[in-house]
Amino acid sequence: MTAVLCAVAALPGGTAAGVQDGTYAFAPGALAVSGTGSMSDAARLEPGRTYRSSLPRNGRLYYRLDLPATATAYVPVTAVPPAHTTVTATDGIRVSVRDAHGSACSYASARFGAGLSPRPVTALGRREPGGTQCQEAGTYYVLVERVETGAAAGSGAAGSGSAQGWDLEIAPVTEPRLARAGTTSAPGTWDSASPEPLPGTARRRSGGAGFALARPLGQGVWRTGMTPGQTLFYKVPVDWGRRLDAVAELGPSAQGRGYVGGALNLSLYNPVRGLVDDASLGYTGTGKPAALGPLPPVEYTNRYTVLSAQSAVRFAGDYYLVVHLSEQLARTFGTGPFTVTLRVRVDGRAHGGPSYAGRPVPGGVFTVTDEDREAAVTGSTGGGGTAMKALAVGGIGGGTALLLVLGGWTLVARRAQTRASAQKPTA
Repeated sequence: MTAVLCAVAALPGGTAAGVQDGTYAFAPGALAVSGTGSMSDAARLEPGRTYRSSLPRNGRLYYRLDLPATATAYVPVTAVPPAHTTVTATDGIRVSVRDAHGSACSYASARFGAGLSPRPVTALGRREPGGTQCQEAGTYYVLVERVETGAAAGSGAAGSGSAQGWDLEIAPVTEPRLARAGTTSAPGTWDSASPEPLPGTARRRSGGAGFALARPLGQGVWRTGMTPGQTLFYKVPVDWGRRLDAVAELGPSAQGRGYVGGALNLSLYNPVRGLVDDASLGYTGTGKPAALGPLPPVEYTNRYTVLSAQSAVRFAGDYYLVVHLSEQLARTFGTGPFTVTLRVRVDGRAHGGPSYAGRPVPGGVFTVTDEDREAAVTGSTGGGGTAMKALAVGGIGGGTALLLVLGGWTLVARRAQTRASAQKPTA
């Protein structure tokens, strides 16, 4: 019943949790899970569900996954420290996927960066078939570690938040193998020149407070107001063959003088929440842009390149733009709000995707629909809404039934039923 009430609170007409107070909005219906200190009693995670956990100071927590031999598994872990926590640039989390013997299949880390500001950071663990390790079907383990250095690690100062647990959101995804083996070579050359920032008059588009409630965004110039310490999430549908470019601009300040390093951070994540690229900027009170590096068109074979940003644009789906304003801005330039402008370009010719020998879990994660494209233009959640999709991904499985219970949403319920096999993970 609690999950149902959570979903209702985020339905159209309400205000998404976290946007007003700057906190992270976890997926409605996320399942509580406790990590363990050893592999022997690790709690089981299921692909397609979203989980909420907590990582203590100096913590090392294990979770368990049961995987077939041929599927690629992606395990994104988002760490959310309390507001006003003392952090250094190198503090963050480290995530690894390990086999039954404890050997690592992959490592990934995420850091808070030069802004010295606590914010949601996401690291992606992976297990990919086709290599020399981690190829068998069976039990695998996800190890999440909290990394703290310097003053934050040793500080026990009251109010610093360094000794508190960091909340975690974990959303495993599996990708089946191809129906027919194809080339294992990366695509050829592409135009790697940085495109000109998209011109035009900005339209207002507020963001969401978490991956689950990310606001749809399409090509265009968009504007919102942000306060120091706030993080906003947007999602851009990018089809096979298309490519994304984005620039974030922090507007001028009418008060204060000085310099804030890492004042704005712009990050791009792929449909399984793997980091594609990020950019940050120092701020002196004068408007300034932060631009992502040029990216190739989305293609399955991008995964075979050694360049991390190109390898990350390996499937179609929702790509997440995440904007954070450093808490440090408030000390020098006041509490705002500050104007942030996003210039988003999506170009290239769309084409059909690869044929998989099975379905990804959750289904539809690598699919862009007409409804997604419409939502990107209008900013709406398309009837059932992001909250309903997040509810289904969170493991409740009764999104359609909930709509029927609410009554009066008959059209929405029919639409949800017809798209049940193509649900996208927004959590």
